Amino acid sequence: MATKRRILTGDRPTGRLHLGHYVGTLKNRVALQHEYESFFIIADLHVLTTKPGKEHILRTRQLVREVVLDYLAVGIDPASSTIFVQSTIPGTFELNLYFEMLVSVPRLERVPSIKEMARDAQLTTLPFGLLGYPVLQAADILLPRAHLVPVASDNEAHVEVAREVARRFNRLYGEVFPEPEGLIGDVLVGTDGQAKASKSLDNVIYLSDDASTVEQKVRTMYTDPQRVRADVPGRVEDNPVFIYHDAFNPDKAEVDDLKARYRAGRVGDVEVKQKLARAINAFLDPIRERRAYYAAQPDLIEDVLVTGNRRMRAESAETVALVREAMGLPVLEEVGTVGAMLPAGLVYC
Repeated sequence: MATKRRILTGDRPTGRLHLGHYVGTLKNRVALQHEYESFFIIADLHVLTTKPGKEHILRTRQLVREVVLDYLAVGIDPASSTIFVQSTIPGTFELNLYFEMLVSVPRLERVPSIKEMARDAQLTTLPFGLLGYPVLQAADILLPRAHLVPVASDNEAHVEVAREVARRFNRLYGEVFPEPEGLIGDVLVGTDGQAKASKSLDNVIYLSDDASTVEQKVRTMYTDPQRVRADVPGRVEDNPVFIYHDAFNPDKAEVDDLKARYRAGRVGDVEVKQKLARAINAFLDPIRERRAYYAAQPDLIEDVLVTGNRRMRAESAETVALVREAMGLPVLEEVGTVGAMLPAGLVYC
């Protein structure tokens, strides 16, 4: 059994990660990875809930490596963290099946993000798999028996479902799972000021964007629409440019000065945005440098996934054995070994 408290969190491999991911969870992951036993899931099965086509599956296989690159670039240490691909873990499917019996349809329909995900994917009907997204996520969280789940605030409801599943399972069958707590990060507004930062809305700054791309995106950022000239007092609150300053500009004296002059109508958007672009690029420079270093070593990425997948399969086998024993189901000796001997190319290795 684990003696150190555990973290489980991760991302769907739908593209490169961006500043919204950093503010939402990556910052907390990096800060806590040595304090906790950390498991970082690349949740490729979750992509199927809105994009089940084979072309999306094949694209996802390529994007897995992009996510790993971003993890390493922001400072996640593969020597002390387990980075793994969801679909390579047999226990994920089994635990998901058991948990489906513990959650009602009306409860899942109350999860606010489900209908939002369907709308963003332009789905006219709600697939069963998407409705069950929080159940699969509960399996992800509880498979390594995690205690803490760093998530952005828009995913807090999913952690609560996992807590309810853990409580119900433990009540029915005996204590197997901890009740995971959410570590809630911020949701970063998109550069368009209209919604949260999202790849699908193309309103993000990627961790891998080069300096000129960052400058271009910052120049076109949404600001106070009522401010038509530099000498008109502007609104700082809920202004995306200043939200990004607060998040990524470490020079608080500069930020306070810009806010004061902006409110007084004594600074133009050009200066405010130029200083923001400079701050973001200073923040991203070491991330881009590390990403380039790891990108030049494709074998290293494969090694990270080989090691992480193998480690998580062992954890999965242990949890599934505990679950089966608690439920009174046969405990299979070979549980967790399926996939361990598959050719490397079939397990993202």
